[in-house]
Amino acid sequence: MASKKITKKIEEEHFAIARALSLPVSTKTSVEVASFMRGKEVKKVKRYLQEVIEHKKSIPFKRYNRDVGHKPGQVAAGRFPEKAISYYMKLINNVEANAENKGLDVENLIISEVKANKGPGQYHYGRKRSRKMKNTHLFIKVVEK
Repeated sequence: MASKKITKKIEEEHFAIARALSLPVSTKTSVEVASFMRGKEVKKVKRYLQEVIEHKKSIPFKRYNRDVGHKPGQVAAGRFPEKAISYYMKLINNVEANAENKGLDVENLIISEVKANKGPGQYHYGRKRSRKMKNTHLFIKVVEK
């Protein structure tokens, strides 16, 4: 019985998390970027996202891909969601700093959980036809290899 608690405690200590709340980003594009990043190494994800910002590679859109054009390479439907990626890059840098602060090896981090949830809908001020702003909550959890 005691060995289960010890192993569970060890597993709990080898991760780092970062959150960002109410970001002005589309939830749909954030979900697509999150599904792309899940399960990959942090170094490779950062390099790939930088290439997406430079329009050399694209993020594959698998769920919200209606009327999305095909991109060259191994990707069928894809886009370059620069705004969402800029917030994800800040969040990845933040989670790396959190992992380093916890004493984890930053070179061997894998993204285990990524979530993009819909945030609170605030209305634009002064609109006759009320429109809601886009708000998204982002969450990243990294684990050592």
